Amino acid sequence: MTIPHRGATSESTYFVTANVFERQTIFQVERRAQLFIEVLLHYRMQKKYLLHEFVVMQDHFHLIITPVGITLERSVQFVKGGFSFRIGQELGTRREIWQTSFLDRRVRDSLEYERFRDYIWQNPVKRFLAESPKAYPFSSAYRSFKSSLDPVPQRLKPVSLSTLTQA
Repeated sequence: MTIPHRGATSESTYFVTANVFERQTIFQVERRAQLFIEVLLHYRMQKKYLLHEFVVMQDHFHLIITPVGITLERSVQFVKGGFSFRIGQELGTRREIWQTSFLDRRVRDSLEYERFRDYIWQNPVKRFLAESPKAYPFSSAYRSFKSSLDPVPQRLKPVSLSTLTQA
């Protein structure tokens, strides 16, 4: 499978999905889901990207991220490669973790951002993994992650009608 050319991808915000190799449910094990989130937050702290939203499902993940000074591909490589390395260390094995490549969609406006965020938040509810988004511990909707997230980029914040009429 050919990896698609995405052009210049830095400094825009993206909705990203990546699947586990052969859709194995590796994140069904709580420690693995926690480890993935540790890796995700580690590279955020290193300012490789801004992390706005995320969810770790049993066999895939979704993110809303903004690369900082690097391409989207490099940002996702940090996440997937970092997790592969860490899980290999913990399990003492090297095996295929991820499907090749990932799916992405540039977030164009505040409505699209809200739609992607709602999709991320509702994903565990739709899969019957939680009764509400805030009850799923491997999602940005979960209360303990609020301080670990970056705010919505200014260009994607809704503009009020009063702001437009004052201009």
